[in-house]
Amino acid sequence: MAASAQGLARGQLRLRTAGLCCRRLSRGLYARVRRLPGPEVPGRSVAAASGPGAWGTDSYCLELLRKRDYEGYLCSLLLPAESRSSAFALRAFNVELAQVKDSISEKTIGLMRMQFWRKTVEDIYCDNPPHQPVAIELWKAVKRHNLTKRWLMNIIDEREKNLDDKAYRNIKELENYAENTQCSLLYLTLEILGIKDLHADHAASHIGKAQGIVTCLRATPYHVSRRKVFLPMDICMLHGVSQEDFLRRNQDKNVRDVIYDIASQAHLHLKHARSFHKSVPVKAFPAFLQTVSLEDFLKKIQRVDFDIFHPSLQQKNSLLPLYLYIQSWRKIY
Repeated sequence: MAASAQGLARGQLRLRTAGLCCRRLSRGLYARVRRLPGPEVPGRSVAAASGPGAWGTDSYCLELLRKRDYEGYLCSLLLPAESRSSAFALRAFNVELAQVKDSISEKTIGLMRMQFWRKTVEDIYCDNPPHQPVAIELWKAVKRHNLTKRWLMNIIDEREKNLDDKAYRNIKELENYAENTQCSLLYLTLEILGIKDLHADHAASHIGKAQGIVTCLRATPYHVSRRKVFLPMDICMLHGVSQEDFLRRNQDKNVRDVIYDIASQAHLHLKHARSFHKSVPVKAFPAFLQTVSLEDFLKKIQRVDFDIFHPSLQQKNSLLPLYLYIQSWRKIY
């Protein structure tokens, strides 16, 4: 996939940045960003956990997100109040699955954990969730919004396939992985918001793929530290770059060209998603707030000339809550 074929010259990634506002940021977002009580005490029944006095399970999900998926945590805070707890549960479920791969020493253990979550989803749809905080909150979300079981299973199945430490053969394979994980997550978020719209689904598909590509790029330094490279092999071969070049943290032009081509594909997906802007219901826009962090990363990597190992790429943007709030207020994605 040559960069020129995409009509996108280096240094000309045109990415919108939400304009800064001189007024003081409303307390709305930061008022929600607070520490809540710890996880549920083991042994409580599902009935008790879903009652009015239940605080442990939802707090557990919120804290898990705050620590493991901070950007998703901030985006969820800006959803309508009636959808927020379900979004926390959904993203916490995704975090539980995502962290399996990095927390196991043997694939067999990972398969066992994936089987636990597969059975958990089956039990949730039989109104018999296990006594696990995320499972209980996900059960409530399913009951409340009648979430599609297939999307949950797609996430589990794809995460299970990804337990093999193999690089993506091509960019299409990476996009397929993103379709079954990040896109499924967005389809479920739209269901939580009560959105059933073809244009919203198309936008979600492109945003999810952009998210998957950006996540792969952002995780590259971490993977390299563990002697692993998962970047699409077809693009690496196109530029004559080997996995060893990444393991040595080579910063030659060819290595940067690989990163440029992959980042350009994420940019194209964002561009396609925004082409549906006028057709997507405004109520669906909160589900797409993650475009703010995607755009932020693509701008940062452009500024460092596509050096994937540049230290600035690993730093959190302290202004992200502000940008998210402005994007939410402007009702765009």
